[in-house]
Amino acid sequence: MVNEQEKQKFGEVLNDFTLQQVRTGTRLSLSQSLAGKKGAVVVFWSGVCSHCVRYDPFLNGFEKRHPELSLLTVASRHGETLDSIEAAVAERKLSFPMVHDPGGKVAAEWCTQQTPRAFLMDAKRTLLYRGAIDNFKYPEDPEFVGYLEPAVDQFLKGEPIARTETASYGCAIQSVYYILPRAL
Repeated sequence: MVNEQEKQKFGEVLNDFTLQQVRTGTRLSLSQSLAGKKGAVVVFWSGVCSHCVRYDPFLNGFEKRHPELSLLTVASRHGETLDSIEAAVAERKLSFPMVHDPGGKVAAEWCTQQTPRAFLMDAKRTLLYRGAIDNFKYPEDPEFVGYLEPAVDQFLKGEPIARTETASYGCAIQSVYYILPRAL
């Protein structure tokens, strides 16, 4: 369980990190991905999370919708190998930028326990929004509520972000079941 005092505070700078890019194998830092941009969205992601699959089109089109922002997905699920991530990227034709966080060290530093979980920040890595992308309804559903997109729109217009945090849901990054020596 994450202690509230361990979470990042809104208006404070998020930790930088440097991880291996999935497609190229080169190392990329969050600061590098922010170069020349107004801000960034970091999404903790997993190739095997059924919740993440739902967001493939959203993430594939993000940078086209928001060229002034950087998008960086962080594959952090415990036990997920670079090979399995690369297979998911190829099979699902994913085009969004992705780095591998073996062992979920960055996810733990960012107090993230499940995928997907999104963070919006300005160019100085100041935390502006944290949480779910939406309420896990499809946009055509009358009960659909977007969380990340309104925050992005408000940020880009220079307006205060009305809803800075939402609860995330999804697949566990690390679970006791991933590390048991044998099946129960």
